[in-house]
Amino acid sequence: MAAVEDPTVVPVTSTTVGRTGVRGGFGRLWAAAVVSRFGDALRGAALPLLAASLTSSPLLVSLVTASGFLPWLLFGLLGGALADRVDQRRAMWTVDVLRGALVAAFAAAVALGHATIGLLIALAFLLTTLQTLFDNAATALLPAVVPPEGLGRANARLMTGQQIAGTFLGTPLLPVLLAVGAAMPFAADAATYLLAAALVATLRIPAPAREPRPAGRTLRHEMAQGLRALWHDATLRALCISTTLCNVAVGALIASLPLLVTRWLHGGDGGYAAVIAAYGAGGVAGGLLAGRLVERFGPVRSMLLGGALQTACLVALGSVRELPVAVAALSLFGFAGMVWNVTQTTLMQRRAPAGMLGRISAAFRTLAVAGAPFGALAAGAVATAWGLNAPMLPAASLFALAVLALLPAVDRAGKGTTSHTAP
Repeated sequence: MAAVEDPTVVPVTSTTVGRTGVRGGFGRLWAAAVVSRFGDALRGAALPLLAASLTSSPLLVSLVTASGFLPWLLFGLLGGALADRVDQRRAMWTVDVLRGALVAAFAAAVALGHATIGLLIALAFLLTTLQTLFDNAATALLPAVVPPEGLGRANARLMTGQQIAGTFLGTPLLPVLLAVGAAMPFAADAATYLLAAALVATLRIPAPAREPRPAGRTLRHEMAQGLRALWHDATLRALCISTTLCNVAVGALIASLPLLVTRWLHGGDGGYAAVIAAYGAGGVAGGLLAGRLVERFGPVRSMLLGGALQTACLVALGSVRELPVAVAALSLFGFAGMVWNVTQTTLMQRRAPAGMLGRISAAFRTLAVAGAPFGALAAGAVATAWGLNAPMLPAASLFALAVLALLPAVDRAGKGTTSHTAP
């Protein structure tokens, strides 16, 4: 990216961001991500509990989860194409303002006693629809703030900071806010969206410089370009297939967890908070150690080890009816998941052709997330037919298949650079 120099712009140099310290552009981006994650942790933990209080049907609870993934199938590619066309910074703060308004309205509905399963489904759908643009813009924006050699550390610090905010601030605060009122976690989430929007809006980075688009080139053509570029990179293709399989299982896990913990394990709301906190703590540890693991084993081998560990965790979660085992399993699952996410994002940012990161990110996310709503709905049906713990063993099988699907990429991850041309 390049632009005419502006005295208000923080220069992107190895001195200011090469160590990915919380200064300048990266500092504000990091602060916005952490603040937003704090609010998301409150909403993410409160929403399943609210759904479980409104219905005892596993299928209806899973439908809320599925609705939170469905927009990626409908609008994910469009969000990526738009992210490569627009000012990513402006897109991010605008989306956060809209999301803040939506969650504030939902908080008012909860406070007035008007919350229904239908309203929860609508909220999940609308928030994720906006997220399709926000996430792709955020992925494409980071390389404008951090040099290529610092992307791994930057992604680890962003994700670790988010996990700390969610685990050690958001989750412990949830019972306090719920004691004040059922609407309070959602009101706090709305406020964090607006604060994050203000931080991103004041971010000073060079405006993106893009080649003029040929006359008549449509968004559909640009979306297809992203899909072709993803498919032609063998490493990203294998990673996408593997992540898709994982996300079917993760959709099942997310949809099953509230009822599995509160009813099958008899853990109640406190037990649910404990497993969510354990997952977050594991994620923090994974973020802190991801760089060392990648240096020792390489990026793809680190992900393979993580996938094998997550497979074992799901087996334990579905077969051992003890809350402490579930807490330990979710902690290790979060650890391995963070290593996977940091490594996956960094590989994508390094291998994507210049000017196409938003579209490749969208293609990857759309294909990878596609399985999650099906996993969530299948989990509801399986839990209804065979028991609340039943979805965990099929989910473990999918993680095992994901590890096998990633094996062909082991020797390719170090090849290829961001200099290759888009198809």
